[in-house]
Amino acid sequence: MKILAITNQKGGVGKTTTAVNLAASLAQSGLRVLLIDLDPQGNATTGAGIFKREALPTVYQVLLGQVSLAEACLKTDFGFAVLPANRELAGAEVEVVELERREYRLRDALENAPYDFVLIDCPPALNMLTVNGLVAADAVVIPMQCEYYALEGLSDLVDTLKKVRAHLNPRLEIEGLLRTMYNPQSTLTQQVSGELERHFGDKVYRTLIPRNVRLAEAPSYGKPVLAFDKNSRGAQAYVALAEEMLRRQAQNEERT
Repeated sequence: MKILAITNQKGGVGKTTTAVNLAASLAQSGLRVLLIDLDPQGNATTGAGIFKREALPTVYQVLLGQVSLAEACLKTDFGFAVLPANRELAGAEVEVVELERREYRLRDALENAPYDFVLIDCPPALNMLTVNGLVAADAVVIPMQCEYYALEGLSDLVDTLKKVRAHLNPRLEIEGLLRTMYNPQSTLTQQVSGELERHFGDKVYRTLIPRNVRLAEAPSYGKPVLAFDKNSRGAQAYVALAEEMLRRQAQNEERT
């Protein structure tokens, strides 16, 4: 089981879009995939076609130890399962702090889960929910726009990951950086993209996620873009990303 936290402390970078569409693309390859919505906004839950107000139990009850992971997971029409979230998750921030193994609640719940891939959509803030996601994960996928402020935010995020690795999860590493909302016409985009490749080398995915209207429209229909318009550039980009990830994983396994 590979557990990936999809995270960026900066909002609006395509984090939830990546979580939902990568889950659908990996599931299309025949893999058993679980998408965990760890954001109280519950956007990944809605984007996967689940009414968050009706979704009970949720990840909130799992973190508090009231139900098991299996009891809270829901199947979708798109080949993957979802551990949903809604606004009540905001209360977990306070309640989890008082519990034993507070940073390990999600990791403990995922033990022996029957999935090939688990994708965790983390909130755009460093709080107890995000810490639970990072402690549960083997690695992080960082979606980011190629703009000036993104590099500043990335530096902060890398520092955070170092602290989590030093104190809570020594196996945590960067799986890859994903360039989202990519506009090849922009000089700044190309410059920032070049900086990322210079600093992070092979950690930067070759796949680029373009600005795409269909990607933006799909969540309002409660569908991944693959189910909404499989021929769109956005859908094809996420399928290519899933293929690149699986290829990298196979190469890493060969080396070890």
